[in-house]
Amino acid sequence: MTTIMGKSWPFIEAEKLVKRYEKAPPEKGYVLFETGYGPSGLPHIGTFGEVARTTMVKHAFEQMSDIPTRLFCVSDDMDGMRKVPDNVPQPEMLEEHLHKPLTVVPDPFGTHESYGHHMNARLRSFLDHFGFDYEFKSATELYKDGVYDTMLLEALRQYDAIMKVMLPTLGEERQKTYSPFLPISPKTGHVLYVPMNAVDAEAGTITFTDEDGEETTIPVTGGHCKLQWKPDFGMRWAALGVDFEMYGKDHQVNGQLYSRICQILGGNPPEQFCYELFLDEKGQKISKSKGNGITIEEWLEYAPSESLALYMFQSPRKAKRLYFDVIPRSVDDYMTFLQKYTEQEGEAKVDNPVWHIHSGNPPEPELASVSFSLLLNLASACNPEDASVLWGFISAYEPKATPASMPFLDQLVGFAVRYYHDFVKPEKTYRAPGDEERAALEELQSVLAGWDGAQDAEAIQAEIYRIGRERYGQDNMRAWFSCMYEVLLGATQGPRMGSFAALYGTAETAALIGKALAGEDMAA
Repeated sequence: MTTIMGKSWPFIEAEKLVKRYEKAPPEKGYVLFETGYGPSGLPHIGTFGEVARTTMVKHAFEQMSDIPTRLFCVSDDMDGMRKVPDNVPQPEMLEEHLHKPLTVVPDPFGTHESYGHHMNARLRSFLDHFGFDYEFKSATELYKDGVYDTMLLEALRQYDAIMKVMLPTLGEERQKTYSPFLPISPKTGHVLYVPMNAVDAEAGTITFTDEDGEETTIPVTGGHCKLQWKPDFGMRWAALGVDFEMYGKDHQVNGQLYSRICQILGGNPPEQFCYELFLDEKGQKISKSKGNGITIEEWLEYAPSESLALYMFQSPRKAKRLYFDVIPRSVDDYMTFLQKYTEQEGEAKVDNPVWHIHSGNPPEPELASVSFSLLLNLASACNPEDASVLWGFISAYEPKATPASMPFLDQLVGFAVRYYHDFVKPEKTYRAPGDEERAALEELQSVLAGWDGAQDAEAIQAEIYRIGRERYGQDNMRAWFSCMYEVLLGATQGPRMGSFAALYGTAETAALIGKALAGEDMAA
């Protein structure tokens, strides 16, 4: 095969896997990429990001090696429900099922056989929508169907070695009761955090005191128990033969524990990538149970999925705010990278984020001169109720552009209308111009009202700059643009005004200035 390799982070991670198997391919016949998902709460963008980023590394590896690949998305749905999330219905009902495995807890949404099944379906629905090539694995099924049995029995044989790894990481009180095995009570169905009275590796059983005080013995196989989450991590790596896994910074300290337990069980720990966590609008870590930050569905209400994938690609080792105000920039960045891709060659092309987002086959850009930010400012000027209003201006600006011929742009128009009404319009604050500002705006109004050439953004921008230099001076151009944004658009920031006037229309922009100069209600 022709090897393709770049310098972007997915290629750097993929190269580690190439070196891992440079002497011989894996005995299982494929390189296994894995992501883990905790279905205790609604899936959030961080969960999606882990699958998207892992897919990018997987695709980069496929350009560098002929070894087949697979991606498992494993749901830890056998965990006991420790608390009721703040953002799900029927919390009182769920309280009655605390400590039971998530795939036993009833579904409060009433759509699936259990809480865990519902959350798994929510995750799969989005991954399928995005077109990921993955295989979904339920921890409940892996435990109950015997996939983990061999490693569980080995963990029983290596009980003391695992305890030797885990106990130093625990407080004094926790050490007294800790066991890597969590039995599921045959009587209550609860996942129990109890010490072991006896461990019988030969019989494959554990003995503990059940919640009613009776000593109980159960097999560790067949789904009768599960492992604590840290030993479970290492056991899963060993049982499935995982070659690559990424995790958030909150797992970074534990990565060595997972690896050591994997080795104790006879496995080879995977290549690992630690990414920084996403933060909400207040700079706090996003939590499934709190429901802060943005949900997957919310982002897709206001922007295309490509913009979300770009946000995941960029600077994965840097903590980033993940809130509604990052959406417009992400959309525009995606469009800029897509346009650049058509002009790039060689390594620059494969290091372009859109190459990774689209698995090496980005689409052709549509109307590059119309950005998402520009659409939002167009909406600020005309206050549209639906997409057809914006399309009227777009069609006048570019007669060949139609919703049918430019479906991506059509999506952006719809997103822009929704984003404008929900986030821009409520924050708009107009002000009246000062005397010097009024004179500058009057001159601009006169220039635009008498414009008889093409709606050329560069030519219009040149006139705007000329007025600014003459009236404000070269060093104070920021004040001129702030004047236009605050007086005409009710915002502190805005578009390139030449592009805005070309899209909105020179006559319409002149009329907008006239409305502001007359002191009319700009929000109407």
